[in-house]
Amino acid sequence: QVQLVESGGGLVQSGGSLRLSCAASGSMFSINAMGWYRQAPGMQRELVATITFGGSTNYADSMKGRFTIARANAKNTVYLQMNSLKPEDTAVYYCTAISGYPSGYYYWGQGTQVTVSS
Repeated sequence: QVQLVESGGGLVQSGGSLRLSCAASGSMFSINAMGWYRQAPGMQRELVATITFGGSTNYADSMKGRFTIARANAKNTVYLQMNSLKPEDTAVYYCTAISGYPSGYYYWGQGTQVTVSS
């Protein structure tokens, strides 16, 4: 009932920046948080950052100080500003909308590829 579409991925050099966007649509009545996860080839999907609709944020330790999550309520959009990118940040980045955060149902977008060259 919730649709998520990511955009903004691409190829960037080490040390560069990208801004990812996620547009949400559908029945958002049960959603109380949104966020970003990522998955590299052969790796588990891991937390990048989440933001509750009250504005509280949570970041994975490796992303603190480099990545920033923000939400634009008027457009049902969340952003991920990624700075000081490293080759190990290369992954497919997935947007999520969460019903009953943190232990509820996670809706997922299709993902957007981020590739950081050395």
